[in-house]
Order: sequence, then C-alpha cells, then structure tokens
Amino acid sequence: MKKDLLKLLDLSREDITLILNTADQLKYETKHNIHRDYLKGKTLAMIFEKNSTRTRVSFETGMYQLGGHALFLSGKESQIGRGEPIEDTARVLERYCDGIMIRTFGQEEVENLARYTRIPVINGLTDFCHPCQVLADLLTIREHKAVLEGLKLCYIGDGNNMANSLIVGGLKMGMEVSVACPEGYEPDPQVLEFAGSGPAFRFSLLRAPEEAAAGADVLVTDVWASMGQEEERAVRAKAFAGYQINEELLALANRGCMVQHCLPAHRGEEITAGVFEAHAGEIFDEAENRLHAQKAVMYLLMRGGTA
Repeated sequence: MKKDLLKLLDLSREDITLILNTADQLKYETKHNIHRDYLKGKTLAMIFEKNSTRTRVSFETGMYQLGGHALFLSGKESQIGRGEPIEDTARVLERYCDGIMIRTFGQEEVENLARYTRIPVINGLTDFCHPCQVLADLLTIREHKAVLEGLKLCYIGDGNNMANSLIVGGLKMGMEVSVACPEGYEPDPQVLEFAGSGPAFRFSLLRAPEEAAAGADVLVTDVWASMGQEEERAVRAKAFAGYQINEELLALANRGCMVQHCLPAHRGEEITAGVFEAHAGEIFDEAENRLHAQKAVMYLLMRGGTA
C-alpha cells in the first residue's frame, strides 16, 4: 500500500483485498474480546471541517481499540479555520502525531495535506470521494454474499462522492457496476474516464433506475442533497423524483438483493421506509463495518508507517 489513503483510485485490487482481509481479522478479534494494542503509543489527529457522527465515533473508537489515542480538531476551533495554510498544519501535526484523518470539502486539501507531511493521511470524506465508507460497503457485501467478483452493484441517485467511490471500488474488485442518475448529476469525469479505461470493466451509466437495477445483487443509494447542498434541496427534490429505491425497483433486482445506504437516510425520498426497515440489518452491518474497515486502514498505515 501507499503511505496514505486519499482515494480508491490510488489503490490496487490487492491493496483493497488486504484491507478487507485485515478488517475481517480485526473484527474477529473484537467480537471475541481479543485485545491487542497494535497502535500503542500512537496518536491520530482528526480534522473535521464537515460534521460527522459515524466518521468521528468509528475512528475515535477504532484508535482506542487498537491501543492508540485520537484527537478531535474542529475546523472552526483550529488554526485551519482561521486561515493557516494546510501545508503548515501538516508540518506541525507530523511532529506531534502518527497519522491524520481529515473530513473536508475539497479533495485538493487532502492531497496537499499528504504532500506536505511524512505521516499517513486518511481521507474521511471529501466532495470527490468517500473511500472509507466504500471499503465498509465492500466488506459488508463480501460478508453477506461471500464474494465480490461477478456481482452486480447498482447505485441510484446523485453522482456524488459515494457514486464515485462505489464505481471505482466495485470495478476494481471485479463487480459489474450500473449507475442511474438524472442529467446534470453524473459522477466525476475522472471517475467516468477510469470506468471506461479497463477492457474487463462492466460499467453502465443510465437515466432509468429500472434499467440500472435489473438483475442487481446490491442496490445502493444516498441522500439527494448532501452537506453543503442544503440550499439546492428544492431543486434537487424535483430532479431526483423517481430516483428512489422502493419495493417496485427491488422487485427488478435478483432474488436476495442487498440494500446499502451510507446514512443518514431520508425515508420517503431516496429510499422508502419499507425497504429501509426490511434491509436494516444489512444497512447497520454496513455502518458497523466503518469501524472495522477503518481500523484496518489505520493498522496498515500507522503500524510502522506502511503496510
């Protein structure tokens, strides 16, 4: 693996498999009360410029379970929020800490942070991608389906950071990936270029959710308006009408199709309450697996610096 986890585009299939296998082992140890201080004496600085529930709790808990310590740094309360250049923050934190997790808006901020520090940097979310979430998704799908290769993964909704990372992660792991989104809300061009670059990749970008969902083994969605898009809510509600995982759409998928949602979910918008509750076990397994997947990333990057 590389020094950092900035985006799934940087990882190979072997890297992703290593993370998932490590997450399996760490999850087994946690469930069986096997405590090993793999990161004893290590400190993770957590920079939050976007609000969070799952990201903060899972990283902080994960560091504790690995024997280390996590520091919460709010963008409003740190010098970053007062205009300190990210490269200066990077060079200071590397002298105090052993790793940095950042949850922010621009991908370039994460890339610059990694460029100016020698310690590992983990992308907790940007507007471009959400690698930790999709690693948890892949872990959950593999737990329920036993394999990833050959499955059809279908994403319905906004071509946002979740769509970008699901496309990359799914294709790299040998899955067929279909995406349905309205015109003007497509995934990032860099991701679409990647999706069209592999002769073995099976990828489709469609307008009709019904066409995308046909024969799917996994259906995934996300909110219509993400953080920072609240003012667009009314416009987006109109654009995404019909882009919903509901009982009718699920009936077009393969029997035993899983449903995943990165949360928080807006029942009645991107997913119906009935589908959400029927698949709540899978969805909250996915939420739990944020902890185990991120522990694997921290273990591999921070235990001695690299995997």
